[in-house]
Amino acid sequence: MPQIRYVQPSGAAEIIDVPAGTSVMLAAIRNGVRGIEAECGGCLDCATCHVYLDEPTMAALPPPSDQEEALLAAVAAERRPTSRLGCQVIAPAGDVTLTVHVPERQL
Repeated sequence: MPQIRYVQPSGAAEIIDVPAGTSVMLAAIRNGVRGIEAECGGCLDCATCHVYLDEPTMAALPPPSDQEEALLAAVAAERRPTSRLGCQVIAPAGDVTLTVHVPERQL
């Protein structure tokens, strides 16, 4: 079963087991992970589920779509090369751990 490791700006981390096909955003909302607002509910219409992926996670996932790239241009926190929207990052099948870092702010 895939896992998502959420790392807060303080360095505190929590690991959540998720079914394959679950987005980073949805798992965060369902499990009360702080710092992921998800105002649009995962409709790719805001940028309040912005996260930073670690390098191994980034390499294991498909690149962002043009629509995601456009929204990433307007994130509230610093945009980095590993910035993604949590609603678009989907846990793959298998024993994999995705590591995401929550930005200082979303709004």
